[in-house]
Amino acid sequence: MISLYLVKNIFLIKAIFLLIFLASCETIKKKTDAIVEKENNKLSQYIGNTSDNLQMDLGKPDEDFKNEKGNLEFVYNTKKYGISCERRFEINSSLIVIGFVSNGCF
Repeated sequence: MISLYLVKNIFLIKAIFLLIFLASCETIKKKTDAIVEKENNKLSQYIGNTSDNLQMDLGKPDEDFKNEKGNLEFVYNTKKYGISCERRFEINSSLIVIGFVSNGCF
């Protein structure tokens, strides 16, 4: 028979591992949120600037096309540590950057 002492110790060990796991998840979430915030702050500087200014900093886009709204979109693709990063900028008819989306970038 398993003693009550052993059952309590097993329960305690499992509880400790669960707490460590949950704390790790929270730390990863905080780090990810900080990276996303930094990326958004970096790209926000282009809002209200011209597409020429954007291209001077980031170079020629990998792709450019008109979206369903009739606005121009510039797409920049990079890869870091084997992870693809895509940054899309929306540019209005006055050639001013009005929005962006960043996926997989850190």
